[in-house]
Amino acid sequence: MRYHFIGIGGISMSSLACILQSRGHVISGSDIKETPIIHSLREKGISIAIGQRAENITPGIDVAVFTAAVHEDNPELVEARKVCPRVIERSVLLGEMMGEYEHSIGIAGTHGKTSTSTMLSYIFLNSEHDPTITIGGILDVLQSNYRVGHDEFFIAEACEYSDSFLQFHPETGIVLNVEPEHLDYFKTYERMVASFRKYVDGLKPGGTLILNSDYVKLFPDYTGKMLTVSLSDPDADILAANIRPSEDHMENTYDLIYKGQDLGQVHLNVPGSHNIFDSLCAAGAALVNGIPFGTIVRGLELYRSPKKRFEYKGTVNGFRIIDDYAHHPSEIRATLKAAREVAQKEIYVVFQPHTYSRTKTFFNEFAKALTLADHVVLVDIYSAAREKDPGDIHSRDLALAIAALGTDARYCPSFEEAEKYFLKNCCPQDLCITMGAGDVAAIGENMLRA
Repeated sequence: MRYHFIGIGGISMSSLACILQSRGHVISGSDIKETPIIHSLREKGISIAIGQRAENITPGIDVAVFTAAVHEDNPELVEARKVCPRVIERSVLLGEMMGEYEHSIGIAGTHGKTSTSTMLSYIFLNSEHDPTITIGGILDVLQSNYRVGHDEFFIAEACEYSDSFLQFHPETGIVLNVEPEHLDYFKTYERMVASFRKYVDGLKPGGTLILNSDYVKLFPDYTGKMLTVSLSDPDADILAANIRPSEDHMENTYDLIYKGQDLGQVHLNVPGSHNIFDSLCAAGAALVNGIPFGTIVRGLELYRSPKKRFEYKGTVNGFRIIDDYAHHPSEIRATLKAAREVAQKEIYVVFQPHTYSRTKTFFNEFAKALTLADHVVLVDIYSAAREKDPGDIHSRDLALAIAALGTDARYCPSFEEAEKYFLKNCCPQDLCITMGAGDVAAIGENMLRA
């Protein structure tokens, strides 16, 4: 069959395209600009057009696949609906692929999905199994965001945006957290919770839900098998005890407690309590799927953060540069708490808000979360996100709100100005974090090239 991907450069779309190509299907696609992902797809022989136009839909396409970010008036999508035998959203395709595997694991939650998926992937890759994997980040061990395996295990992130994860029916479902997010789509937190309940209700019969114990009350009608996870609740099924950070706080060791039994010691080569929690969820999913504890320990010790998840980029003028994907207040808090554990001196952050609606909805929460840094720089809201500028929210407003809370904060109208600020003000042993889901990492990369 021939599949055509509208928006093929997305991290999930590209992985699905490659998995289908490995199965012998013919793949083509389009995107709005050249990226490293587009380049790598072309190297695999996939034909890609830059610019989304009706003429990209050529005779012979059996299935056209699009993402939630593609609007209904997109000329390529409009043409596809006219002439292609089947036109489906990305999540439908991923759900169908997941359903082909006997043992599927879906990782859901408003933050932490990619880190947990990557940890679980490391565990399975060090086991006797040969899993298929598709996640939202680049795995260091694979130098890719996907893997084509040859047994009955499928590991995938389950994103809630646009109710995408309702197309997935995994055997093992992880729910890391259910915090207000994507309210541009859900409108209210209650609607988002209702969507998570549908996802949980859609687990395969006989499957297992691995759930943050803080959110058990959100699922009062769930009657299937459940394992609860916590860093603080002594009644949870999966716990971390005797947490021991390394001297530089860049690593953690803890004892894993499973249903009251101390299984033994786990070592993580990454900082932060959020990574400990994610590792507990990954370990729980591995245990219920029959992975021996020794294999889990080995996989977690080999784990390295995926790109853009507290990723060390390099050192310039004696200060370290870290890049992180955090774009929600909870993610920012978790990242900055981890940064505080490892920082030797001051923490500088340049934050690029992502979507106008999210910035407006969580304005006060963003301001409070960012005060965990010592110095904050705001750059413009990411203009390539999925919304138009409503004209009533600006990064400058957020900088003023942070300053009003007593933290040094300023707005920089360009990446170049932000770079000059950091190069002038950051001192040896300071930590500089580029933070956001857009292209803010370029600031750190430019400084390293300077």
